[in-house]
Amino acid sequence: MILHRPSTATHQTLNLISIFPNRTDLARLVFASQNRCLCANAFRKVINLFTEKATSSSGRMAEEELSSKLMDLSGELVDNRCDSEKVGRLLESKVGSLIRSYSNGSAMVELLYLLKSWPALALEKYWPVLALEVFNWRRKLVGEDFPMTSEEYAKGITIAGRVKNVGLAVDLFMECVSYGMKTTSVYNALMGAYMYNGLPEKCQSLFRELKKEVDCKPTIVTYNILISVFGQLMMVDHMEATFTEINSLGLSPNLSTYNSLIAGYVVAWMWEDMERMFHVMEESPIKPDVDTYLLMLRGYAHSGNLEKMEKTYELVKNCLNDQKIEKLMMLVPEDDYRPWLNVLLIKTYAQENLLEGMEKSIRKAFEQKTIVMTVDVMRSIITTYFRSNALDSLTNFVKEAENSGWRICRSLYHCKMVMYSSQNRLEEMENVLEEMEKCNLDPTKKTFLIMYKAYSKWGQRSKLERLLGTMCKHGFGIPLDALSS
Repeated sequence: MILHRPSTATHQTLNLISIFPNRTDLARLVFASQNRCLCANAFRKVINLFTEKATSSSGRMAEEELSSKLMDLSGELVDNRCDSEKVGRLLESKVGSLIRSYSNGSAMVELLYLLKSWPALALEKYWPVLALEVFNWRRKLVGEDFPMTSEEYAKGITIAGRVKNVGLAVDLFMECVSYGMKTTSVYNALMGAYMYNGLPEKCQSLFRELKKEVDCKPTIVTYNILISVFGQLMMVDHMEATFTEINSLGLSPNLSTYNSLIAGYVVAWMWEDMERMFHVMEESPIKPDVDTYLLMLRGYAHSGNLEKMEKTYELVKNCLNDQKIEKLMMLVPEDDYRPWLNVLLIKTYAQENLLEGMEKSIRKAFEQKTIVMTVDVMRSIITTYFRSNALDSLTNFVKEAENSGWRICRSLYHCKMVMYSSQNRLEEMENVLEEMEKCNLDPTKKTFLIMYKAYSKWGQRSKLERLLGTMCKHGFGIPLDALSS
């Protein structure tokens, strides 16, 4: 499968002259929509480009000029990503002179950001590979009296983490430190690399080192990383202690802070705390965004709170309707298949709870051998099948996704188990464990909790007792309600 960057012809088919007479603004709209999967927040930010007054700020003008120059260069790099020699020639002939004009490193940082933004790379796992190649080229220029900045190092550390090369990430961190550039951004980057690669202990250890530094200190980004780590590990007490520390230090929680906290409670199935944190967020200066509501929707779906789930979905639905995807799609030729656009449609149909449209786009992706590796897209699909109570359709999708090399996550199987449980199909629920084993997915505490609730609901006392023994054997402990029964 060959993925291309958006062609000029495709941009022309999306040229909504009656709405956006300025072609430059339209290009920004299309690019931003590709980059952010058309999420409502990003779309509103793009719309603001057409309503705000022009600014005379030289800094902003310089930033826009730089981004414009690098846009085409990043596209050329994406087109030639499979040919290292061509990439090298492009970097030498076109990129080198440009980034040398920005000694503060902003050109390289912007270029690496744009590479991640291209749909052909963002929807697959290609962008870190190309980005690392570009970064390594930049790193070689250091010997030519062109020193790197801490922000460039931070980008490189992040990229190394994404290609799962933790050793390189650590080397870049130490190299940056050796040049006397100990900054919070490089600490955050390495903490993020540890988090991405499932190394929570090293992430926490680095955090403790940062707290000892004199010249730099943790920021809200640092604490957000910690909250995300603790949330993924279901270490709720640590997660809450981190939030308490944020407040005691006088730092201002941001959108990521609250979303990470809510996500942590969802992972731990702590529905009351999930709602409590949502209300804390509502009362703060930071207001929920679409991602927040989708997290709440997921929580209500798993907890079986249909009334609140429907109310929350109405809020998300209204935001997503503003995107008017169908209107844009009418302007795209039917035979002009674009993998990135089809994946956006899958996610949008899923978020709109349009099962038929979602499955049509999924079938198209399977036929075209498009591989989806984005967790958010997979979770949106899962949630839609759950809301529609389409268990057989979900089962067929999981099999097809496995065979097609799509991103497989435990949520797929957990959702099947919950749906089998709701229909008292306990034997089929138990068989899901074998499916997980074939995909090298070990059962987690959540897996056993699903089974525990199923056996409790349907009065399977003997199976329940055996399960409690298994949970103890795995070190997951015994649910509190089991102790009181």
